[in-house]
Amino acid sequence: MDTRTIRRTSVTLPAFNEPGLYLSNVTSLEGGRGRLAEFQYADADLRDLDLADTHMLDGRITGLKAQRTRLEKLRVDSVEFISCDLASLQWTDSKISRSVFRDCKLMGATLEDVTLDNVLFENCKLDYSTLTRVRAAGPVIFSKSSLRETTFAAADLTSTLIDDCDLRLTEFDGGKYRGLDLRGNTLSQLRGLSSLKQVIVDQAQMLQLAEALAAELDVTFGEDLDDK
Repeated sequence: MDTRTIRRTSVTLPAFNEPGLYLSNVTSLEGGRGRLAEFQYADADLRDLDLADTHMLDGRITGLKAQRTRLEKLRVDSVEFISCDLASLQWTDSKISRSVFRDCKLMGATLEDVTLDNVLFENCKLDYSTLTRVRAAGPVIFSKSSLRETTFAAADLTSTLIDDCDLRLTEFDGGKYRGLDLRGNTLSQLRGLSSLKQVIVDQAQMLQLAEALAAELDVTFGEDLDDK
């Protein structure tokens, strides 16, 4: 297995160069008897993608486009999602392990009751998404991704790292965030600061948090009143 490490957080990723592993080209993600293993799926342009009760293991999905995507009760182990565009994504009641999403568009996605364990989101767009009760059971990294106006609702992002991401109007609505590493980001437009207990930041980011808190509390500065 390969690893990706940023500061103290390391994620275990798929490694398809292991001896005896060969990826076979497939024309559908619907595996026989609900299982799809050692596969490669590329350049599909779908109107609808509906998958349920499927176990995907050791695979690479590249250039997949779907106008509407519904994924339910999936188990995803050691899978790469590369340059995928999954519009109107609804992903529920699933577990994703040792997997990477790279250069993917997941804008406006809805993830609910999804468990993440050793997952990397790199150069992805998750703007306007809602992640409800998403739980990090192992290390998770969001790197160089856009989370603009994304909402984490009742999420558990313990041991998660967010680095060099767009966090404009990103909201944290309840949940557990102890140990969430927010260093390397601009935090001045975060929302839901009261949920972010015991997170990790740099001292230089304290002024940014103060700006975010003032905006959230709709604070009026006395100097502005005096100038009127």
